Amino acid sequence: MRNVSVAAVQSSYTWDLDGNLEKAEGLVREAAAQGAQIILLSELFEAPYFPIQTDEKHFDLAQPLADSKAVNHFKNIAKELEVVLPISFYERENEALYNSIAIIDADGNTLGIYRKTHIPDSPGYCEKFFFIPGDTGFKVWHTRYAPIGVAICWDQWFPESARAMALMGAELLFFPTAIGSEPQDAGLVSTDHWQNVQCGQAAANIMPLIVSNRIGRETHKNVFDQNAKDVEITFYGSSFISNEHGQKVKEAGKDEQCVLVHTFDLDEIQETRTSWGIFRDRRPEMYGILLSSDGVHIRN
Repeated sequence: MRNVSVAAVQSSYTWDLDGNLEKAEGLVREAAAQGAQIILLSELFEAPYFPIQTDEKHFDLAQPLADSKAVNHFKNIAKELEVVLPISFYERENEALYNSIAIIDADGNTLGIYRKTHIPDSPGYCEKFFFIPGDTGFKVWHTRYAPIGVAICWDQWFPESARAMALMGAELLFFPTAIGSEPQDAGLVSTDHWQNVQCGQAAANIMPLIVSNRIGRETHKNVFDQNAKDVEITFYGSSFISNEHGQKVKEAGKDEQCVLVHTFDLDEIQETRTSWGIFRDRRPEMYGILLSSDGVHIRN
């Protein structure tokens, strides 16, 4: 028996950047008090979701890993509480800007970073203006409590992301997220699709999956046309923890600040994963078409 307790944290954030760190710390402490050993905060929790529009002033939020206020703050918290913390931050490396995650182990040391691979570009989610595609590739981190895979938001819609991390030895998958309404179509609500896609990833890889989203309505002034409507997103929360069968074992509401905690027996799950034969029966030599963009021309 190899039990590991995980947590998903759900909250809203404002332009009080110090207040955001204090709030996040309080929720991490709450999760740790409930026994959580690996605790996931949502994507870009240091600030409101600034990619809601292309405002150049937000470039100032980017920091090198060594100078990241959030990462340095939570290194101390991780060491004190002996918890693993994947910490989302806006990274600057020379002239390159990334949407990144620093993986902090339970001793307070940073194991490394993952840079978001898939960068969306749609109304309200203008991430290509702020981030370049990550160059780290998918990674698995051998933390004190378990080998984990961590990817970011839009990555979760691509089955290749979860499968790559599973093949590399992950036993738990974590996806920090910032997703909500669509400014161009208030009637488009993707909550069910969003959850179903990820539960499918958990089931396909026979591996638990933990997702943290934010909540609250965020409104940003239109910087290009002062007479135009404000740009607005209502983040729909619904953070959840899925078991290895793709079943939600914990789920948050759409607008509640909360901490979700659940314990998994990783040895039992490993036995199930092996017995199904999914990885035994893979045919990698038949999947070359996945290296193409058009289903025809395979990239060298």
